Amino acid sequence: MPKKQIYLTGFMGTGKSTILNCLHEICGLEKIEMDEQIVREEGMSIPDIFAEKGEEYFRNLETNLVKRISAIENVVVSCGGGTVMRQCNVEEMKKSGTIVLLTAEPQTVYQRVKGSHDRPLLEKNMNPEYIGGLMEIRRPKYEAAADIVVKTDGRTAKEICLEIKERLKLDDNQK
Repeated sequence: MPKKQIYLTGFMGTGKSTILNCLHEICGLEKIEMDEQIVREEGMSIPDIFAEKGEEYFRNLETNLVKRISAIENVVVSCGGGTVMRQCNVEEMKKSGTIVLLTAEPQTVYQRVKGSHDRPLLEKNMNPEYIGGLMEIRRPKYEAAADIVVKTDGRTAKEICLEIKERLKLDDNQK
């Protein structure tokens, strides 16, 4: 039996939300989408939080949410793309769960996010070169935090979920 939580991490557009929903269906785990939870609790979009209250405020919301999630059992969590940039978040996540890093090539990420306006860090830099540069800056933190790494390029959600399920020795419908 794995630890209580599965934390899906990775750069924006690597498939965290898609895999969250797939693991929820296949394994019966409860699910939390951190960005959606923050939007609900704050009553404003992430771009609006960044614009009105700043990135530091948003990162503090993420940290507080990670602490609350650590008390919940049998849950899969889609972390915001920057959650693992704070070491205190990584430490809290490792205490209570397993961190799964989802990866994709910059071109794949670009194809997945190019129509989105919900990603403040990419809004004025929506191109594979910028994405690749930001991914490279974050890569050491992502890799240091990860318990397992799963590539998502050119794969279906089901293939990715089955790999995670096998690697973490998850049962069907764990509830």
